[in-house]
Amino acid sequence: MKTLTIPQLPMPSSRLIYGCMRISGDNSQQDREKGKRAIEAAIDEGYNHFDHADIYGGGECESIFGEVLKAQPHLRNKVLITSKAGIRFANTPVAGEVGRYDFSHNYLIKQVEGSLKRLNVDALDMFLLHRPDYLFNAEDVAHTLNELRQSGKVKHFGVSNFSASQLELLQSKMTDSLLVNQIEINIHNIDAFSNGTLDQCQQYGITPMAWCPIATVAYEAWGNTFSDEDVARIQQEYQRQADFYGCEQWVIALAWLLINPAQICPIIGSTNPERITMAKQALDLDYRHEDWYRLLEARNGHPVP
Repeated sequence: MKTLTIPQLPMPSSRLIYGCMRISGDNSQQDREKGKRAIEAAIDEGYNHFDHADIYGGGECESIFGEVLKAQPHLRNKVLITSKAGIRFANTPVAGEVGRYDFSHNYLIKQVEGSLKRLNVDALDMFLLHRPDYLFNAEDVAHTLNELRQSGKVKHFGVSNFSASQLELLQSKMTDSLLVNQIEINIHNIDAFSNGTLDQCQQYGITPMAWCPIATVAYEAWGNTFSDEDVARIQQEYQRQADFYGCEQWVIALAWLLINPAQICPIIGSTNPERITMAKQALDLDYRHEDWYRLLEARNGHPVP
């Protein structure tokens, strides 16, 4: 496994992040055990950075990971644990409540404390604000994050799904550096290449983490706008490149992100040990600049201007 130094973290991060959103499955005992095996497979393959959120599996994904750590406490010093909060689903905590984003002080403190309990850890290596609360007061949020750090509950911070300007606003009020922006980047959603997000990451040494990195090639993209004709054209180019590089199409999708100079870290969410292993092939592809543009052209349906 190749690694990447994220400044201030206690150890280098695996370049591929293991995403724990699916490890609870239907929360049956069978699926929980499958999730534990997936975590162990990832660790065996050199993944050492695990991404969580308070809402994944209704908290059960963190609990499963916590059970692994309780059974194997020596793993805690070998892994980086990131979790997120800020999304409140409709009808929580009481019926009739609207779904919303919430960066209020008491809510964020409570959610971090809940994650710590479920994960069976004393502190998060990194805590991310999951989606920007459109009503967030940057100074108030910075105060909350500072309190979390001073209390020892969180060591470092980042954001998720923030625009460049939202990240800059929050950073302007903080004493700690924001280390990560976790955003959707894939062949369907290429906004980060042109809206300043990846430029900002490269400029300030912020690590971009890509969620849904293999959308379109392995599953339908979030909010899919591609026609059947678009998908066929993209798949044809993926297959051409997969044949050329001797791998599966979705591995090409990862290589397409890894080549970016902002040093994108794709999040791997499979619970299939074989796929967890196979994803590492993307790290060793000598992926070509011209093939990046071939896929972009296939995506757009026309050459670059």
